[in-house]
Amino acid sequence: MAATTDGAGAGAGSAAAGGGRLVLAATPIGNALDASPRLARLLAEADVVAAEDTRRTRRLCADLGVEPRGRMLSYHEHNESARTPELVAAVAEGAVVALVTDAGMPSVSDPGYRLTRACVDAGLPVTAVPGPSAVLTALAVSGLPVDRFAFEGFCPRKPGERSRALAALAREQRTLVFFEAPHRTAATLEAMAAAFGADRPAAVCRELTKTYEEVVRLPLGELAAWAAAGEVRGEVCLVVAPAPAGEAPPVQDLVGQVLALVADGSRLKDAVAAVADATGVVKRELYEAAAKARGGSARR
Repeated sequence: MAATTDGAGAGAGSAAAGGGRLVLAATPIGNALDASPRLARLLAEADVVAAEDTRRTRRLCADLGVEPRGRMLSYHEHNESARTPELVAAVAEGAVVALVTDAGMPSVSDPGYRLTRACVDAGLPVTAVPGPSAVLTALAVSGLPVDRFAFEGFCPRKPGERSRALAALAREQRTLVFFEAPHRTAATLEAMAAAFGADRPAAVCRELTKTYEEVVRLPLGELAAWAAAGEVRGEVCLVVAPAPAGEAPPVQDLVGQVLALVADGSRLKDAVAAVADATGVVKRELYEAAAKARGGSARR
């Protein structure tokens, strides 16, 4: 398949100005003043605006003083499978289709990947109007290393699945960035303290760019206590420092993670093996510590 491009400097104008294409457009993550002139032009001139929430997008247009001339339709997780062929066909017929989500860049923990992949597979141009990103903003203000990082999205909701996912990241040498719902933040921080060690530096970044923006920088154990002591509100990003190079965490710091897996139905032996393999600690030492914590009644 031949490579397709819309040109890095391409404007946001109509199909007549540059042919059909999909434009992934970043929207403000909290402050409408962060919207770029290119975004305003795209919203005004696109033939189709596919929006995660049309009401929010119309409010953004009003804030920007923009009146969309094209069709505005919904495109979200519940209808993207059915609507993607329609949008691909529109691009193929020469339309400029702007894809916007409620905040940030489409496809980053938001709808967008399915449509992007479909256009790429069809050999159709895909470009972007760059802009605000909660991931990069949280990383920048966290005060943690930024030279190498990994975005992990949302942690699994179920405690056992969450513990296993975090165990696999315990020795990650890159700074980690997560999204989290406010009502699950305390539990996730507690699980992170168990998986990564209570002393691992981290930051809770909430309501970024908004009136009540707050960044709390503490070790994971202290962050977990902070979150448990009060109600966490708003949009939340969690940033966790990389693991110390070549060091396995103290065995005692991993006991809570093992017991969480056991509580979720794993045998103690299997839970110990999973955590030990992910962190590099000695299985026998971890097993003995976990068995002791359970009062010696280890179920193999």
